[in-house]
Amino acid sequence: MLIILYKLVMLLIQVFTWALLLSCLMSMLLAFGVLDPRNRVIYNIAVFLNRVTEPVLAPVRNILPQFGNVDFSPLVVLLLLQYVLVPAITRLFWMALAHTA
Repeated sequence: MLIILYKLVMLLIQVFTWALLLSCLMSMLLAFGVLDPRNRVIYNIAVFLNRVTEPVLAPVRNILPQFGNVDFSPLVVLLLLQYVLVPAITRLFWMALAHTA
């Protein structure tokens, strides 16, 4: 049961990471005019990715200082996910696994 929960949490982190990367890519392609926001499919994908990632990015964006038009909040969130959250969850999993054994 514990292993399934661990794998599920890691899968959710991976899915969110991909959603964050796709959101950044979509934002950049929309900003440079490569994608047309009037296209209904493109618009729906962009809105979905924005709604998924914005609750995590907004607090980080409020903490970081302004760097002109460059948004470093996705980079900070990705670094926090990969170097803080994933090792912490892995350590908690191994501690819980050792405790139950």
